[in-house]
Amino acid sequence: MSRIRSALARRSVYARRRLGFLMALTSLFAGFATLNGSAAQAALPTPVSAATARTYLASLKVATENRTGYNRDLFPHWITISGACNTRETVLKRDGSGVVTDSACAATSGSWYSVYDGATWSAASDLDIDHLVPLAEAWDSGASAWTTAKRQSFANDLTRPQLIAVTDNVNQAKGDQDPATWMPSRTAYACTYVRAWVQVKYYYGLSVDSAEKSKLSSVLSGC
Repeated sequence: MSRIRSALARRSVYARRRLGFLMALTSLFAGFATLNGSAAQAALPTPVSAATARTYLASLKVATENRTGYNRDLFPHWITISGACNTRETVLKRDGSGVVTDSACAATSGSWYSVYDGATWSAASDLDIDHLVPLAEAWDSGASAWTTAKRQSFANDLTRPQLIAVTDNVNQAKGDQDPATWMPSRTAYACTYVRAWVQVKYYYGLSVDSAEKSKLSSVLSGC
């Protein structure tokens, strides 16, 4: 009997140690989630690497921008993506954590981490969906020659790293500026931002102006 009790005691100690290890592991991953700020959230489609972005940037045409004839309505958005969900609602669901929607696909609750400024929001009304390469910027650098269908695809592109949910007043402060005059205040996101910017411009065959290219080159050199 004593040997049986001894064996059971050893098993109990082993079980407690194993449980303790698993709890520590869970705590560790939870810590990583907290540090990351948005580990439980989906995000902008991962942009190309810095090396690829540098290669893409070198191939982009450098040209003076021209805003003649621009009108935001020339880029139809937001379009229906699935069921009752349009592009904005789709991005809100993608970029949020624990997002609950009503029958019209409007987000009624959830949590959103804005990678531009590091703020966390619990109301969808506090967020804008940023066109990383702004519509006006696209127009200036080549989209004026596109068909309406292509401009619509650009304005609702969920495949490239072009749409992201961010703090509304941060997006409004950005406006139609390119990286030469505006970058996210959260410097940890700088590399991701310029990699995404270059990828989108490269994919759509858009040009860059000289100041824009200089800033992109500068940031990418440190990525």
